Amino acid sequence: MTTDDILREMGLGPIWRLRTAPAAMPAEELIAPAPLAPDPLPQTAPALEAAALLSAVAWDELAATVAACRQCRLCETRKQAVLGVGDVNADWLFVGEGPGAEEDQRGEPFVGQAGKLLDNMLAAIGLKRGRDVYIANAVKCRPPENRTPAPEEAAACRPYLERQIELIRPKLIVALGRPAAQTLLGMEVKIAAARGKLFDYRGIPLIVTYHPAYLLRTLPDKAKAWEDLCFMRRTMQAQKGG
Repeated sequence: MTTDDILREMGLGPIWRLRTAPAAMPAEELIAPAPLAPDPLPQTAPALEAAALLSAVAWDELAATVAACRQCRLCETRKQAVLGVGDVNADWLFVGEGPGAEEDQRGEPFVGQAGKLLDNMLAAIGLKRGRDVYIANAVKCRPPENRTPAPEEAAACRPYLERQIELIRPKLIVALGRPAAQTLLGMEVKIAAARGKLFDYRGIPLIVTYHPAYLLRTLPDKAKAWEDLCFMRRTMQAQKGG
């Protein structure tokens, strides 16, 4: 599949090409993380205790803990918890919202139509699932009817995501959609306002863009997603010093 084929699949057409940063995106924005607001997510005693217990666990222990987790009510309706998939030493970390029905069945994030679109988006900037890329979700169990995770559910799961990030040590985090962005940044996020800005997660650059499932419903915003992909690639090049 050629790059033009990939861009057509994304609904962007062959006219889009990765060029230099547009005038509206000054170079200094690549190195000046936006300040964060106070953390609004509830820090429950079980969540704080979980974070402390996870501080030294390796991947196998983390996977077993997530599989057995009963920190919130999402465990009551899941088929299985979905930790994540990919290169555990990846430079790129993509974080979505939560598993859907197919992900809940198969135990891997982004395996449905949204997953296919994400794979095409990755390919458009020279990336591939599992190769220097790790994919995770803010919550590890499927919310019933694919609803947005409640704040207390995201808070219960956040120690697992935090430990994943500590283990992976990515050079760039991409938050796919509002729930993921809010979980990672600990602040209210509006995607339209957050796009094109570089945030900071504990010293790691973080970029906010649309969730692929949203793009499947809102085709005109695929062009904006391509702009975000270009921004991601420029940011990674800056991180690597090239």
